[in-house]
Amino acid sequence: MKNLKIRILVTGFIVLISTGGLLAQNDRTALTTEEKNIVVDSIGSKLKSTYVFPEVAKEMAALIEKKSKKGAYKPLSDPYEFATQLTEDLLSVSHDRHIRVRFDPQSIAARQEVHTPQDSMDFRNNYIAGLKRSNFGFKKLSILDGNIGYLDLRSFSDVAHAGPTAVAAMNFLASSDAIIIDLRNNGGGSPQMIQLITSYLFDSEPVHLNNFYWRPTDSHSQTWTLPHVQGTRSPNTEVYVLTSGYTFSAAEEFCYNLKNLNRATLIGETTGGGAHPGGTVNATDRFNVWIPSGRAINPISNTNWEGTGVSPHIKVQSDQALEVAQLKALESLLAKSRDPQQKQYVQWHLSALKAINEPIALQETVLKSYLGNFGPRKITFEDNALHYQRGEGTKYELIPINANEFILKGMSTFRIKFISENGQVVALEGNYDNGRSDRNLKNKN
Repeated sequence: MKNLKIRILVTGFIVLISTGGLLAQNDRTALTTEEKNIVVDSIGSKLKSTYVFPEVAKEMAALIEKKSKKGAYKPLSDPYEFATQLTEDLLSVSHDRHIRVRFDPQSIAARQEVHTPQDSMDFRNNYIAGLKRSNFGFKKLSILDGNIGYLDLRSFSDVAHAGPTAVAAMNFLASSDAIIIDLRNNGGGSPQMIQLITSYLFDSEPVHLNNFYWRPTDSHSQTWTLPHVQGTRSPNTEVYVLTSGYTFSAAEEFCYNLKNLNRATLIGETTGGGAHPGGTVNATDRFNVWIPSGRAINPISNTNWEGTGVSPHIKVQSDQALEVAQLKALESLLAKSRDPQQKQYVQWHLSALKAINEPIALQETVLKSYLGNFGPRKITFEDNALHYQRGEGTKYELIPINANEFILKGMSTFRIKFISENGQVVALEGNYDNGRSDRNLKNKN
């Protein structure tokens, strides 16, 4: 069990509150036998009253109680090591990747110090400030070449605070011809944020996303897309979701929902495999435990991704997923387009992307045959590559698309083509992504 990956659960369905300036000093006082016994007893009791599977909860509690009585934890005086060992023991029974015992006196003290309305307000403001520092998980938003929208989303934050940012992001993507949502570094968060973002990917007719069973109340709940969103929906735009082994919890739900609804193409690695929502419970004044109190039940599959993860449609190393998604998006757009101008635009960017990802090699003699000045344009050979410069402007490395056509590294709207007659280069043609072109003859001197 020591090789099991233990996740730091700012990644669950319910994100742990950041306590910032309210945190007390970290009390790393060595553990006593009495404290360890209290921690074991408290965790066992809370598991039996809260964990989603009662019988498994009893087994987990029995294991750590038995080990405690036999003195297995006696050599452990460091609280962090004790928390890690308890986590491994609980995982050995449940295999539930959300469960984690944490030594966290700071956040426990911060919660316990909230007594007055002002304390509560300070605590809330500090929590929101922490979310703002990460921009509520919205790490990067851009339009990639070929009018492909890209969102790098690192967490599904609380809609009450992150909602306006999510609305702005989805409206920014609304004019894209394809959308890539990058969850390779997303460890989870709020189901309500899943609901909000997903609603922009469907029309106004509600779509059933997921079901949940909650053990503490012996109740069920459902999530559906929203009948109303602010701004523009993108129900017909192709969606690609990038995954990795780190993609976990709520981020997996987002993937699982869209996969079962045939609404997105998943590209990357199989996800982590955590499908049981819950939250953090204080065991003592120095230890807490993240306990899954519910389980997801997809309305289409009637199951979930616990322990198995969500498998992608296209399996590649996570660091290759973005490039593969861009290629697939452009290839799909090219195949579906019936507008000649749109096809030319997509083909332009597709050929450039292929040239960058699958570079072709030209002999040095061929490359050097293009050297020279073409009006205000100059072609030089440096570091085993051709370079282009217009006047005193920026110098760009040239990447070949074929034997005589090149893109400029770092510039997607312009490329050049060398014109030859009788085996001699006589001109340089500049081509633009809007279809315009110009030409300069090669200078004779």
